[in-house]
Amino acid sequence: MEARAIQYTVRQSARKMRLVIDLIRGRAVPEADAILRFSKKRAAKQIHKVLKSAVANAQQAAQRQNEAFDADQLRVKYAVVNEGATLKRFTAAAMGRATPIKKRTSHVEIRVGNDTVAAPKTSAAATATNAEPKAKAKAKAKPKAKAAGKKKTKKASK
Repeated sequence: MEARAIQYTVRQSARKMRLVIDLIRGRAVPEADAILRFSKKRAAKQIHKVLKSAVANAQQAAQRQNEAFDADQLRVKYAVVNEGATLKRFTAAAMGRATPIKKRTSHVEIRVGNDTVAAPKTSAAATATNAEPKAKAKAKAKPKAKAAGKKKTKKASK
């Protein structure tokens, strides 16, 4: 089961919101919920609303398909903040001038899905054992190249 929620034109810059969205990407929904609730950033409040909406959408989709639903099994599969329209305003400046003010907005999209069993991760030991035969093969190949190089120099000297 996968569901998504999008909030358009949030009145905060995407750069500031990305700092918060990076904290929850790939995490379980209860963990992401706790992170957002206790975050001091203003963006966390808006992102928390979108996350709750995505979970509610997943619940509704499960209900429509007559499937079992457990919010604790959901995981944040995709979370992104894109730039929205920029509101351009002007303010008074010295000597009768005007300076521009850019009020930036952003779009928040979050997708949640079931926590599926992932493929087993390769451990560092398994990676090292796979790398050893390759290293041995390279080591064997290099002396042959050097030996061939020495033969050429002997032929050149004669």
